[in-house]
Amino acid sequence: MAQKTTYICNECGYQSPKWLGKCPGCNRWNTMEETVTAPQRTGGNKPQSVKSVLNKPLSLREVRHNNDTRFSTGLRELDRVLGGGIVMGELILVGGDPGIGKSTLLLQICENAGKTKKILYVSGEESASQIKIRANRLGVYTDNLYLLSETDVETILQAIADTKPDIVIIDSIQTMHIEGIASASGSVPQVRETTNALMKLAKTMNISMFIVGHVTKDGSLAGPRVLEHMVDCVLYFEGDRQLSFRILRAVKNRFGSTNEIGVFQMEDKGLVEVDNPSKTLLEDKPMDISGSAIVCAMEGTRGILAEIQALVTPSGFGNPRRMSDGIDLNRVLLLIAVLEKRAKINLSNSDVYINIAGGLRIDETAADLGVCAAIASSQTDFVVPNDVMFIGEVGLGGELRAVTKLEKRLTEAANLGFKTAIVPKQSLAKINLPKEIKVYGAGNINEVINLFRRK
Repeated sequence: MAQKTTYICNECGYQSPKWLGKCPGCNRWNTMEETVTAPQRTGGNKPQSVKSVLNKPLSLREVRHNNDTRFSTGLRELDRVLGGGIVMGELILVGGDPGIGKSTLLLQICENAGKTKKILYVSGEESASQIKIRANRLGVYTDNLYLLSETDVETILQAIADTKPDIVIIDSIQTMHIEGIASASGSVPQVRETTNALMKLAKTMNISMFIVGHVTKDGSLAGPRVLEHMVDCVLYFEGDRQLSFRILRAVKNRFGSTNEIGVFQMEDKGLVEVDNPSKTLLEDKPMDISGSAIVCAMEGTRGILAEIQALVTPSGFGNPRRMSDGIDLNRVLLLIAVLEKRAKINLSNSDVYINIAGGLRIDETAADLGVCAAIASSQTDFVVPNDVMFIGEVGLGGELRAVTKLEKRLTEAANLGFKTAIVPKQSLAKINLPKEIKVYGAGNINEVINLFRRK
């Protein structure tokens, strides 16, 4: 059969014989990529260990399970995100911006897990000597780490079958290719089929596998969306390369929660775990400056205190600007409208800028009250006391709505020396308040603002 040209959507994998501006499968624009396809070879060489395994249906009682199916990576923050450690046979996709620290994190896993596990590190971007230079810089000297610089998938599968490692690291999936597919490395067919081959081997031989994935300019993982559906866990490395903090977040996890995050700090010797993120994020908080408010966001089972900074200045243009970093801009616009309508704070002729200090991103609505307090503080030039924390969701009527896990949030604040917390009064029922912190219950945003005006 002759080769043919096919246009494939890089979001959903929809195939078309001609180019389309809008994909009929996912309704996304400009996602169709030209791909030259050819019939795949039959009867290719497969690892003998895979051929010898015959799969047959097992009843639930016949499936063996013990407590040894999950093992630690040696990094507590990573274990937290994974749900307690790596599950044998788990396929983990790690994504993030270039230079954010993906390869550094994986090499540090090799040093910790290499004490008891055999690891095969496959790189399609670096030679073995280049990996060795980076390993020496990070202090990785384990004897159980094997390096392979290869991009051909069949060769990699055979090396895995011969080495029989416990952990395999593929860096990165966009550089791998299968010879029977005519398209270039990183294309939709190559990424899909390569991941599928690695997944089958990982499940058959019960090998835990890390796969590094590149991201596009908008921050999403490159390649077809089906790639995220195939793996067991998807981890995103977030953070500004100009800052030292790194946030590891799970957006998919079949064996654990997706609410946990891991906090790391990039230093000369690699990534260092941050045991107390709240204390670290608040170390550089300015004193006696307006436009600053402290909130407590829940990331899984852990409360993290963060500083919300607001800057309100007179607009020099006809349309005032609104910008946010670390929080959804649409949510900020909603809260600005509530402040103008319910609290009578005039912001129509002012630029409003919101920032979450330290590179942290907050998605939950419990930070609404802190955003409103920071904006009101900057607009009125009133300084919020440094020992005050805000917790609460703000509704369109200006009312404060109850939040979950209030007791844990207050305990975290009390441990860091905060003396006062302002929360929705509905949340105060049936909880045990810490004795170290004074809690004010407010019904709406006006009560909060008037509380400071009286002071």
